[in-house]
Amino acid sequence: MEQSMIPQFPQRGFSASYLEEGAAKKIAAYLRKKTYPILNSQQLLFLCIGTDRSTGDALGPVVGTKLNELSFGYPVYGNLDEPIHAVNLKDTIRYIASHYEDPYIIAVDASLGRLKNVGVITVAEGPLRPGSGVNKELSPIGNLHITGVVNIGGFMEYFVLQNTRLSLVMKMADTITQAIIEAFRFSHPFYTSERVGERRNGMINL
Repeated sequence: MEQSMIPQFPQRGFSASYLEEGAAKKIAAYLRKKTYPILNSQQLLFLCIGTDRSTGDALGPVVGTKLNELSFGYPVYGNLDEPIHAVNLKDTIRYIASHYEDPYIIAVDASLGRLKNVGVITVAEGPLRPGSGVNKELSPIGNLHITGVVNIGGFMEYFVLQNTRLSLVMKMADTITQAIIEAFRFSHPFYTSERVGERRNGMINL
C-alpha cells in the first residue's frame, strides 16, 4: 500500500476518479500509450500487491482476482487467494526475476491520500514503493504502477485501512480491471474476434 498524497503526475502520469465518466477508457488510453512500444519486445506482467486481511489494502488482490476470473492472457501475480504483501514480496520478486527475462511489470496497489483525492486512480511511470503509506520500507517494484486512493492518509494508517468501505474498493477495482482489459484486449492471442464479440454482447462480464 503506497502513500500518495498528491496523485496528479502532469509529466509522468495520468489520474482520474473512478466516478468520472469514461474513467476506465481514459486510463486504458494512457496504459496503451505507455506500453505500446514494449509489447513486442518485453513480457508484460501484472503484480497486484496487498492483503485480503485489510479492506483498504485489498484493492490490488481484488484486481488480480478479477483479471484471473476473466482468464486474462497476461501473467497476473497477487489475488485474494494468494496475496502478495510485505511478507512474501521479496520472494515474489526473486521468482519473477528467475522466470522472466527483462519483464515489463505493471504494479497495482492501494494508497492513502487527501480527502478530496479519495477514489482517484493514478497511472504513473516508474516503480511502485509499496508500504510507504504505513511507514514500511519494501522493495520498489514495477516499470509502471497503478494506485488507487482508498482513504485518508496521515494518521493511524492501519486503522484507516481496516475501516475503508468495501464498496469503494470494489468499485475502484472494477474501474482498474476494465481499464486493463480495455488497454490490452487486442494485444494478446486470448482476445480473438470471437471472444471480443462475447464481451461486447455481455457474455464476459467484470
